Formats: sequence, C-alpha cells, structure tokens
Amino acid sequence: MTPLSRDDIARRVARALPHGAVVNLGIGLPGLVSRYVEPAQDIVLHSENGIINFAALPDSGAADHDSIDASKRPVTVLPGGSYLDVALSFGLMRGGHLDVAVLGAFEVSARGDLANWWTGKPGDVPGVGGAMDLACGAKSIWVMMEHTTRDGQPKLVDCCSYPLTAPAVVDRIFTDLAILDVTPDGLSVRELLTGLEPDELQARTATRLIFSDTNRIDARILDQRAR
Repeated sequence: MTPLSRDDIARRVARALPHGAVVNLGIGLPGLVSRYVEPAQDIVLHSENGIINFAALPDSGAADHDSIDASKRPVTVLPGGSYLDVALSFGLMRGGHLDVAVLGAFEVSARGDLANWWTGKPGDVPGVGGAMDLACGAKSIWVMMEHTTRDGQPKLVDCCSYPLTAPAVVDRIFTDLAILDVTPDGLSVRELLTGLEPDELQARTATRLIFSDTNRIDARILDQRAR
C-alpha cells in the first residue's frame, strides 16, 4: 500500500469541490488544488493575499512573480478576476462569501477542532495568516494533510494538543490515506485507500473512527485522470 502523493490528494480535493463554488486555497498543501480544478467546474478561486478568480500556471507557462498566491506560487488571473487590497480580501473571508476554505493542519480533533497556526514548541514561529478569519467566515472548512507526522504520530486526535485556530469548524478531512467527515458521533470514513484495511487506518489515528458505507480510493484511477 502506497499513500497518495500530495498531488493525488490535491486531485481528490479538486474533484470534490461543488460546481460553481467560491473557494479559498490556504497556504502550503492546499495551494496545489489549483492545478487540478477543471474549467467546466466553474469554480472561482480566492487567495487571501488578494487575488480572486485565478488558475495555476501550466508547467510551460511564463511565471510572473508579481502575481502569486498565498503560497508564493505564480498564478494567472482569469478573465473577470481581480487583484484586491488586503482589507477587501479579508472582508470576503470574514463576511460569509466563501463556500469552501481548504486549509492545512497540524491536528484535527474528533469534533472538528482545528489547530494549524502554531505548535507551541520553543523556537517555532507562529504563522496564523488568515486562518482564523477563514475558519469563522467560510461556509465549509476542508482540511488537507498527511494522516500522520513524519515520525508517525497521528494528526487526527480526540483533543488537539496544539493551540486551536478555531473550535468545531472542520467539516471534511482529506489525507494521504482516507477522506473523512466530521459528524456528531466522531470521524466517519467516506473513502479509504485501496490496499489499506480499516484496522490499519485506525492504528494510525488517535481517535475512534466510524466505518459505514466506506468507499475505496484507487490511486491508479487518479493517475489515469491526471494524464
């Protein structure tokens, strides 16, 4: 069993976005999603540093480093798109105008608490950015992350040990092993990577998982669609 690559996670998130949605892509891993949004989805992408309606540059595209997303990746503004000042950009974030915000995380709890701005460890520099504004303003919060840390520690937990960005805001979680929904009963596994058994996923998770009507993610299908 090989975990999904970061690009595979991004492909899966892009496929799940609602048609016509206005979507914020957070700093880091979520920025990859812009590579895989199809024009037919009619999605408007927003970046907190002040761009709305943009797309990732093709690999052969000439980069304009004056036009970058929140992750400092060069992007292209689409027809009808705009550069915004920070006040207007954060007004969109806080004012309920975003259908989905896709964010990274250090930890997510069983009830959807989000911790993604600071580990609290000595020497670690806090990096809140617009995460708190997005957490309170977007209609739905999706998290993209690896299922465990580099040393194998679970990132899905009963209670977050890191300082919270916001309590009980996460709706859906996309990892390299599974897709999970936050429900009143806990984390429900929507999709599980082909080749991984439920008990193996549970062993990599520090909170009880719910397995009912769980589908399988086939990385080979994602790869074929990428071609």
